[in-house]
Amino acid sequence: MARYCNLSYTFTKANNFTYSLTRNALISYTYFLNSNAPFIIYNRRLSSNIGVRNPLFDKILIANRGEIACRVMQTAKKLGIKTVAVYSEADRHALHADEAYLIGSAPSADSYLNINKIISVAKLSNSQAIHPGYGFLSENPVFADLLAKENITFIGPPASAMVSMGSKSESKDIMISSNVPVVPGYHGKNQNPQFLKQKASEIGYPVLIKAIKGGGGKGMRIVNSPSEFNIQLESSKSESMKSFGDDQVLIEKYLLTPRHVEVQIFADKQGNVVHLFERDCSVQRRHQKILEEAPAPGLDDKIREELGVKAVAAAKAVNYVGAGTVEFIMDNVDKKFYFMEMNTRLQVEHPVTEMVTSTDLVQWQLEVASGNPLPVTQNQLKLEGHALEARIYAENPANDFFPDIGPLLHLRTPYPSSNVRIETGFEQGDEISVHYDPMIAKLIVKGKDRLEALRILKNALTEYEVVGLHTNIEFLKSVVSHNAFINGEVETGFITKHSDTLFALKKETPSHVIIQASLFMILSELQNTIKETTESFDPFSPWVSLRHARLNTDHVQTIIFRDHKNDDINVKVKFNYDNSYDVTIIRGASHLIVKRVFGSLNEVEQQIIVEVENHRIKSRVVLDKNSYQVIIFDNEEGKMVLEIPEFTQLKTKTADATGFIRTPMPCKISQVLVKPGQIVEKGTPLIVLEAMKMEHLVKSPFSGTIDKIFYHVGEFAKENKDLIHI
Repeated sequence: MARYCNLSYTFTKANNFTYSLTRNALISYTYFLNSNAPFIIYNRRLSSNIGVRNPLFDKILIANRGEIACRVMQTAKKLGIKTVAVYSEADRHALHADEAYLIGSAPSADSYLNINKIISVAKLSNSQAIHPGYGFLSENPVFADLLAKENITFIGPPASAMVSMGSKSESKDIMISSNVPVVPGYHGKNQNPQFLKQKASEIGYPVLIKAIKGGGGKGMRIVNSPSEFNIQLESSKSESMKSFGDDQVLIEKYLLTPRHVEVQIFADKQGNVVHLFERDCSVQRRHQKILEEAPAPGLDDKIREELGVKAVAAAKAVNYVGAGTVEFIMDNVDKKFYFMEMNTRLQVEHPVTEMVTSTDLVQWQLEVASGNPLPVTQNQLKLEGHALEARIYAENPANDFFPDIGPLLHLRTPYPSSNVRIETGFEQGDEISVHYDPMIAKLIVKGKDRLEALRILKNALTEYEVVGLHTNIEFLKSVVSHNAFINGEVETGFITKHSDTLFALKKETPSHVIIQASLFMILSELQNTIKETTESFDPFSPWVSLRHARLNTDHVQTIIFRDHKNDDINVKVKFNYDNSYDVTIIRGASHLIVKRVFGSLNEVEQQIIVEVENHRIKSRVVLDKNSYQVIIFDNEEGKMVLEIPEFTQLKTKTADATGFIRTPMPCKISQVLVKPGQIVEKGTPLIVLEAMKMEHLVKSPFSGTIDKIFYHVGEFAKENKDLIHI
């Protein structure tokens, strides 16, 4: 790239970049991931007296995994920087960089949190700097200090800022002294349970227990009454210790109609600090975000400016350097906001900010870490359009959003474009592991306004196809189609408030979907038969007779499906001389006969095309042989699943006697709170399960006596296994 811009000229390099250099030294370029999909539009204005800029790194190590590792690699490669990846045994087949090193077994403590191992790989690979991504070591001041001693640059803030902002109690003190409003609460050093319970009563219920060094919803518990306090406090401390190695908590007032609004800030080593406006991250489950957007809906320019000013003040208070996010909780009624915490790293949702400000924040991180000043001033940053991000998780929304694990048997994503961006670390065939966060990908879209962005997002979600495990894609479609969300009526309790409509029972499986599934089964089997016949040199091969049997007009094929309501659907399909089919659908006492249905199968695209009563419908169909299901991705209905019960009954049966408590997901037994012979009441805490780094408390659904406990603390259990018998 040109260092000086003394002349006014424009030129284009056809491959990957377009440059535009003007008299006032504005450099603008667009980077293309491929010929059709611009990835980032990035503007930089250089002052005429900037002097020589420090060169960027030749090679960096990315101490992370998944989509954020791939995201950092993209920008590094764009800038000609070599990248080094690290991986655990569980991620052996994951997407990697130019070089990749095994750093340990699956547990994070043995791999991605193994500071000594990561530093040794950095030295071995001659990496000049380490990008921590987010999570793991991204906010670990000890790690940053050790890197400084090894003369390896930490691409992040100074350790002192992480220490100050990593403690929720200390950060609140700093904010108070900097005239930044904070939520009423207690954030002192006294951790005596009775004292904390007394403080909770003084603050007034409901209160929020938060791990002082928490993040991502871990160690966070809402307490509605004194009777819940002790057990929620113990759970918060336990989860906090496992996640952060510290069980200290704070207590603060829980607002009844809160919004989560955060501000992206950036600072350089020369003392310059800017904000890149706000994001709304209010739609959450389990205190973790699933939808983010920028700018936040419903805020006027005065509030937006005030949020930015306070966020910059927070960054300056700790001499911050690099990318950071100042998180505020806002009362949705009076729009007053309060400081919650500062995340001293790049956020998961940073792409929405990039989309509306035309920036590449990872490049900014590399520039600042190299000692260069920020590429723009505050006045040069402008909001343009509206962006939304949907997090695609392996989880079951219908089962309290419990995470899921398993292979990505089928994976098809929307096509990237200038307003559709996908960030992922997985490919079809990869597995989602029990050891790490269950996020599969991030889907980011942009429109000229919020309504256009919503339309693009809904369409992109329709095009997103995953088979092999549960995902939240259909649930996300319900959220972004909800009138309250469309109107911008967002708050952290959005999902709970609208649960009746968001979790409404699915309507009856449409007849055209049943026809598609039936013809898919028949035509795919017929194609296999034809293939076997063609490959057979024996004219008396049984495959030949089977082929003719399928084409015999007297032959009626019967298929039985089971829908989401657990009802059996009998389908009878008769082949006609004109290559059409007569289909009879029997559901209970209901009989539907559809004559002269035409169908064809495109094996390459996994598509079934049917014509029903002059209506042509094309859908993707996938046969999941592991779960004996036919999955239809219908443009109107979304993902529809039909079981094949003849195969389902071959699956391992589990006990169904009254009194058995079973695992809702694959998990580790974290705590067993009862003993055999113990009498329990309905609602008594029984056992604590751990999965995806989160704890889940199982309570007794009825009163009785503990008869048997099937697992011990530390053991692993698969899904739907007996835990306790009452």
